[in-house]
Amino acid sequence: MAAVQDGQVESDAEKETKPDASNDVAGNSSGGARSMSPNAASSASGAAKAAAPTGPGEQQTLLAVLQFLKRSKLLESVDILRREAGLSDELDESQTNDGAAAGSASLLRRVSVGGAAATNIAATTTSKGAEDQPDVSIVLSAYSQQGDPALYQVYYSGLKNFIESVLDCHRAELSQLFYPLFVHMYLELVYNNHEHEAKVFFEKFSGDQECYYRDDLRVLSGLTKKEHMKGNETLLDFRTSKFVLRISRDSYQLLKRHLQERQNNQIWLIIQEHLYIDIFDGMPRSKSQIDSMSGSLAGEARREANKAKVYYGLLKEPEIEVPLDDEDDEAENEEGKPKKKKPKKDNLGSKNKKQDPNAPQQNRIPLPELKDSDKLDKIMSMKEATKKIRLGPDTLPSICFYTFLNAYQGLTSVDVTDDSSLIAGGFADSTVRVWSVTPKKLRKVKSAADLNLIDKEADDVLERIMDEKTASESKILYGHSGPVYGISFSPDRNYLLSSSEDGTVRLWSLQTFTCLVGYKGHNYPVWDTQFSPYGYYFVSGGHDRIARLWATDHYQPLRMFAGHLADITCTHFHPNSNYVATGSADRTVRLWDVLNGNCVRIFSGHKGPIHSLAFSPNGKYVASGATDGRVLLWDIGHGLMIGELKGHTDTVYALKFSRDGEILASGSMDGTVRLWDALKAFDVETDDFTAATGHIHLPDNSQELLLGTYMTKSTPVIHLHFTRRNLLLAAGGYNSQ
Repeated sequence: MAAVQDGQVESDAEKETKPDASNDVAGNSSGGARSMSPNAASSASGAAKAAAPTGPGEQQTLLAVLQFLKRSKLLESVDILRREAGLSDELDESQTNDGAAAGSASLLRRVSVGGAAATNIAATTTSKGAEDQPDVSIVLSAYSQQGDPALYQVYYSGLKNFIESVLDCHRAELSQLFYPLFVHMYLELVYNNHEHEAKVFFEKFSGDQECYYRDDLRVLSGLTKKEHMKGNETLLDFRTSKFVLRISRDSYQLLKRHLQERQNNQIWLIIQEHLYIDIFDGMPRSKSQIDSMSGSLAGEARREANKAKVYYGLLKEPEIEVPLDDEDDEAENEEGKPKKKKPKKDNLGSKNKKQDPNAPQQNRIPLPELKDSDKLDKIMSMKEATKKIRLGPDTLPSICFYTFLNAYQGLTSVDVTDDSSLIAGGFADSTVRVWSVTPKKLRKVKSAADLNLIDKEADDVLERIMDEKTASESKILYGHSGPVYGISFSPDRNYLLSSSEDGTVRLWSLQTFTCLVGYKGHNYPVWDTQFSPYGYYFVSGGHDRIARLWATDHYQPLRMFAGHLADITCTHFHPNSNYVATGSADRTVRLWDVLNGNCVRIFSGHKGPIHSLAFSPNGKYVASGATDGRVLLWDIGHGLMIGELKGHTDTVYALKFSRDGEILASGSMDGTVRLWDALKAFDVETDDFTAATGHIHLPDNSQELLLGTYMTKSTPVIHLHFTRRNLLLAAGGYNSQ
C-alpha cells in the first residue's frame, strides 16, 4: 500500500521499500509471529512527531497503542514512540486501564481476524466478551480523519465522475472502490455525530452500489447514531479487516494520478487506512471477471492467501486381499471372470499402490488404525465398487428420493451412511431420528443382566448380544434442548454426531441408541458438524464464527480455526482428512490445515451465505453452493475459481459428486435436483499467467454442462448421496404450503 506524507502520495520506489505499517503492527496475516520492523518503528515515531497528543482522545489513542506494543514485548518500539510523542516514562495506570487495555484487545482481535493460525484464537474469543468497550481502530480512524463533513458528497461525486469518464477497461476495476469508500465515509460521518450529512450521503449514493451488497446496506442503514455502532459485529468486522481490491497496475496508476492532481487526501486516507489494493501486472480484468470473484464481506481474497502448498492428493489405501464371491466362481469361466477381476485391479490396486506426488505423508496426522471390522467393510465396499455403473453424459444415474412426510417438527438436516443402510434426520423439536433403509431392523444391545447369560465363546456372539425384542424400523434420540441443525454418521456406522442450537455437539451410540458425550465449546448455535472420512476426528462450526476440530475421545477441541467474519454455516473434510473446508455467511470458503490450524485457501465469489460444500473424489477440486443459487467450482492446487454453474433459483443446500467424480449433483430449496458434467467443467487450463494474476476466464457454459433437471412436487432438497453403485439418493421434507 502506498502511504501519504504531508498531503502527497509517495513514489513507487518508496512504496515498494516501505512496509505497510498496519501489517507490521498487527502481525503477519498468515499467522506468523508478530514483529515490528525498524522502518515501521521509525514511521510510527514520525507520525507521533507530526501530531503530538494534545487532546484527551489523541492521548488515549497513543496509550492504547503503547499498551499493545508492551504486551507484544516490542519494548524498543515502545521507547521510540514514547520519546517522540513526549510522554513521561511512568504512565498513569488508571488511564491505561480505561482506554489502552480495551484498545489493545481490539488490535489483537484485528490480528486474529486477518490471520488463520490457531495461536491467535484466544484474542478472537476474548474480544467478543468486550464488545461494549471502545475499539481502538475506530478511535484512530475518527481522529485521523479531519475532513469537512459537508464535502464528503463532493469527494465521492468527484471520484465517481472520474471513474465513469475513464476507458471501459479501467472503469470496471476502479468501480470496485465505490462500495468500500461509501461504507467507510458513511460510518465516519456517523461516528463524528454528523447524522444529517450521513443520512443525505446514504440516500444519495446507496442506490449506486452493486445489488449483491443489498443485505449489508440494509444493516448499515440502521446505524444512524454513534451509539448504534457499539458492539455491532458487522461494523467491527468492516473496520478491523481491510477490504481487498484486486486491480491491475495501469488502473492503479490512473487512480493515483487523479488523487494527486485533485489533492483529494480525504479519499486517499480512507484507502490507506481501510483498503488493501492487490496490484497485479497484466491486462485489466473485465466486469464479468470481477463480478464472478467479488461479493464477500471483505472483498476478494489476497493472492498471497492462496499460494501455500496444499497436499490435495489421496492417501495410499491399505492393501487388502479381496476374496472372490462364490457367484464369481460359478460365473462364465472363459470371459466373465477375467473381466470381473480386471476392474478390481485397476480401481483398487495399481492406482493406489503408487504414492500420489500431491498426497500428504501417510503419517502427517495420526489416523486411527483399521480394525478387523473396518477391513471387512473395505472388502464389501471394494466388491460393491466393481458393480457400480460408470456414469457420464450418456449414462445418468437413477434417483431415489426420500420425502419426509408430515414432518411437522421441521426437518433441518439429513445424513445417509456410506453403505446406504441407515438414514437420519435432525428436527426442530430437538430430536434426532434414525431409520433403517434396508429390511434389517434397528436393534439395541441387550441389558447387562442378559449379556451375562451369553456364551462369549460362541461363533455368533455378535448376533446374540443384540436384543430382538427392541427391533424396530426407526429410533428416536432425545437429548438436545434446541433444533438439531447438523448430523453426521461415522464411517463405521457405530456412531452419529448431531449439532444443535443449544451450543453442543452430541455423540450417539448406534449400538445402544444413547448419548455417549456432549461436547461443549461453542457458546452459540452450532450450524453443522461432520465426521472425518477415517472416523475419530470431527469438525463443527456455528454462530461464533470459529470452526473446531475434535477427536471423539477428547472433550476439548484439538484445533480452533478462526478467520471468518460471519457464521460458519457448513463444514466438510477433505478426502485425505488433512484439511477442513468451511463455508460462511461472510460469503467465502476457507480451507484449513488440520496439522497446524493455518488457513491455506480463501475462495471468494459467492453473493450470499454458503450452505453446501463437496470435494471431488480425487481431492483436487471443491464445489460450493449458496443462497445466490450458484454452484462455484474451485481448483485447490492453484487456488482459483474454474467454473460457475447457474440454473437454480434458490439456495443450493446439497452437493455431491458421483463415486467416480464424473457427475456433480446439486439439490436446492427450489425443489430440483440438477446433474452437471463435472469432467467437462474441470477441463480448464490453468496456465502460469492465470496463476500469477489470480483470475481466470470463466466459460459461460452452464447450460452445456447441465445434463438433467429433476423436479419434486414441493420438496426442498437438503441432502444428496451416491450409493456405492452410483445410484443417487436425495432427501427433503415435504412442504405443504
